[in-house]
Amino acid sequence: MNLVFSVFEFIHYTVCIGLVLVILLQTAKSGGMAGIFGSSGSDQIFNASSRMAFIKKVTVFMACMFLFTSLMLTKLSPAVSVVN
Repeated sequence: MNLVFSVFEFIHYTVCIGLVLVILLQTAKSGGMAGIFGSSGSDQIFNASSRMAFIKKVTVFMACMFLFTSLMLTKLSPAVSVVN
């Protein structure tokens, strides 16, 4: 049980970091942080609309994984006893 909890905890932390990075890579109306990592070079592989569609799909997937791991960690967490 402890190993399963640790695995879900590791996955949860990885998903949290990945979700923050994916959100920061999205272009905002003012350009966002996507230009910092050389978005002009990535436009050679993806055009602007397909790249944004791909990033949105990755964001939705990461958000669903975040929700799933949060629920699993809550279910697997040890019961906290309150001592008076």
